[in-house]
Amino acid sequence: MSDETPQKKPRKKKAVAAEEKVDGRVELGHGDGANHGDGIRDDGALKDAVLAAALPDAVFDGFTEAVLAKAGASANVTAAELARLFPEGPLSLIEYYSVAADAQMEQRLAAMNLPGMKIRQRIAAAVLARLSILKPNKEAARRAGATLSLPMHAGLAARLMYRTVDAMWRAVGDTSTDFNFYTKRGILAGVYGATLLRWFNDTSEDEAVTTEFLAARIENVMQFEKFKAQAKKAFANFPSFGDFGKPKP
Repeated sequence: MSDETPQKKPRKKKAVAAEEKVDGRVELGHGDGANHGDGIRDDGALKDAVLAAALPDAVFDGFTEAVLAKAGASANVTAAELARLFPEGPLSLIEYYSVAADAQMEQRLAAMNLPGMKIRQRIAAAVLARLSILKPNKEAARRAGATLSLPMHAGLAARLMYRTVDAMWRAVGDTSTDFNFYTKRGILAGVYGATLLRWFNDTSEDEAVTTEFLAARIENVMQFEKFKAQAKKAFANFPSFGDFGKPKP
């Protein structure tokens, strides 16, 4: 019998989140587990694992109860955990998909030199950053968008759109608290929403059509803002309507 103590083979660590670095970037829709090395399963990791498992099937079947249940089983998430993590079923999964994309967008924008850019360049960077995050699962994103376009889901669609454009404005340095706070988000919602629809139908390899479309929409907004400023300056020299009713001295 040998006196040497046999060495144990090192255990392979399980992935802790549904993410994978590709070319230095973190993309949604990859990963095979939700356990930390110490065995703790946190809600964020569980949601990531379910989302990663659901996206490939959502391409063909959309975001359905069956897809969610299958994804939960693939991620080793129990039915009770699945109901707690996604209380509204597939709609909660779509919501988490959007929230996760927003978070990754903010991370990418934080790594850019946004202060050195003009405002139109910052906005373009924000929109393109989010589209690039959705790109690896473009068809799944399209199916999520189709679900949100249904009238009965208009409330959720509006909340997710607001959350996204608010994250964009904050990431590019907006600090407004007056009426401009709301107008900026409303305008960007229109720009991003239109660009997203164009992107869904852009089959070009480099998606240059989408980039050009976005640039045109931003230019439209900039021209409108310029017109408003000029009009405000011009009408500042005119008496108010209330003055017309005052008796002349």
